[in-house]
Amino acid sequence: MTPTQPSTDPTTVNVSDTKGLKAALTAATPGQTIHLADGAYSGNFKITTPGTATAPITLTGSAGAVLSTPSGGGNGIQLTSAGYWTIKGITITGGQKGIMVDSSDHVVIDSVQVHHTTMEGIHFRTSSSYGVVKNSFIHDTGTSGNGMGEGVYVGTANTLSDTSDHVQILDNVIGPNIGGENIDIKEGTTGGLISGNTFDGSGLTGANYDDSWVDVKGNGYTIQNNTGVHTTNDGYQTHSQYPGWGCGTVFRHNTSDLTGATGPNRYAIDVTVYDPATCPVTITADNTVTGGNGLANPGIPIS
Repeated sequence: MTPTQPSTDPTTVNVSDTKGLKAALTAATPGQTIHLADGAYSGNFKITTPGTATAPITLTGSAGAVLSTPSGGGNGIQLTSAGYWTIKGITITGGQKGIMVDSSDHVVIDSVQVHHTTMEGIHFRTSSSYGVVKNSFIHDTGTSGNGMGEGVYVGTANTLSDTSDHVQILDNVIGPNIGGENIDIKEGTTGGLISGNTFDGSGLTGANYDDSWVDVKGNGYTIQNNTGVHTTNDGYQTHSQYPGWGCGTVFRHNTSDLTGATGPNRYAIDVTVYDPATCPVTITADNTVTGGNGLANPGIPIS
């Protein structure tokens, strides 16, 4: 089988095996589309060439194009200083993290499936801003069982230098069997949007204090139009790991089912630090909750 097949479109490279995929990623140029035939692609796939705003690079295929990495064998797809890429339609499984985005702005992850990773499903890190994850199915992450299996992870813990800002997480199905929060937003990141997602927290372990679908430690996030089921404690949480962080979150029109939760709080939205002047939160009355102890913890206003 030849690594690449000719295309009638000069900007498209058709790929049908692992060797061809690695070669196409190495040789990628702005404006190009790399199209994967259905089949198995085994290994770690590294992307280091950036696209541009006017000529992004696309890696695409159907869900039958399956990139797999041996368990514990590094990341499925690793982008490093490779902004303006779109990864669309394919399946990534095995390895530590499914898709790792480092120092890469404007990366779009669309309609992929990520599953059976030992750690996180998708991670934006080292100041990777304006990323998008949409229309994707992320499940069965954190299979090592150590609580390091978030579905989507933005930023880096215990630092303010990772400014992975303005990341949008839209219209995904996250869960079941996520071995951590469905989404974890770290301090140092700002201005993201979490909208239209369906969360299933049946994989929560509590190993790293994961007891909600979404944990927000960054600033200025909007969380709206999401639906969640199966949690051990809360639906959504905000935390301040550093003074002045975990603030400014807006919650609109989220539907939370806390049935079966056994944790100590059991609120749809649990705000751990609140000050109307220095650390505000907005929770609108169109958020709803079934089960648990209420929409928000006492003292948090509902507007």
